[in-house]
Order: sequence, then C-alpha cells, then structure tokens
Amino acid sequence: MSSGFEDAEGRTAAWEVEPGTPGDPLRVGLRIVAPDRRLELGCTPVAARELAAALLAAAELAERASPAGPVTVRADELLRGDVRDGPRVMTVGSARVEGADVHVVWTSGAGRSWTQVYDAETPIALRRRRRGEEG
Repeated sequence: MSSGFEDAEGRTAAWEVEPGTPGDPLRVGLRIVAPDRRLELGCTPVAARELAAALLAAAELAERASPAGPVTVRADELLRGDVRDGPRVMTVGSARVEGADVHVVWTSGAGRSWTQVYDAETPIALRRRRRGEEG
C-alpha cells in the first residue's frame, strides 16, 4: 500500500507500507521517500495499529473542522477520496460509470472494502469532498 504526502512547502513524499522488514517478518515496514531524503522504519503490528488509529482520529477531526460542511453530489460525480457523510467513515476507493449505473468501491475506517451499485443520478451526501474539488 502506498500514497503521498506534502510538506509545508508543497514538496511531495511517497510512503509505502509492507508486512515484514528485512530480517524480521513479524514487523511492519514503513518507507517514506522524498526527493532529497529517504526514511525507513519498522514497528510491531501493535504499534502499527496504534499509528493507524491515531491517523484515523486526526483525519476525522480535520474533516469535522472543515468550514465547507457537507455537500451532495450525484453518484456519477463521485471521486476517489470523497468521504461519505454519516455516522461511519466511508471513503470512495473508486467509482466506475457503466451506462446508467455507477459502481462505487467504498472503504471503511476499519479498512474493509465493498462495492455498491447506484443509479447515476442518486444523490450522495459527502462529509468531505476530495481536496480541490468542491461540489
């Protein structure tokens, strides 16, 4: 699994997570690579879960602090990274339009994924729209 981050100056860094580290398959490896540096870390599965829980809690607080508030979009306008409004965190992993239907892969805050099919015109309430994309 990998993704990217930005520092305060807008420079990007990619991160990768993998099970096991060289010489110790019972650890979790985390690699952060920026244009001018590279950091490789390892931790126990318990510490990895604590980090994941802390990041999730911080993400939820940041989303709640958003001045934009919830927005409603049609199912065929969903973008990867959109967060559904509701009591549980659900993030769009992907959305594929097939005729009048939209196949949306949702990911829960616990990391589970599933696919739901919507009519393209179905309104979907979002807690947060992907950065830079207001509805």
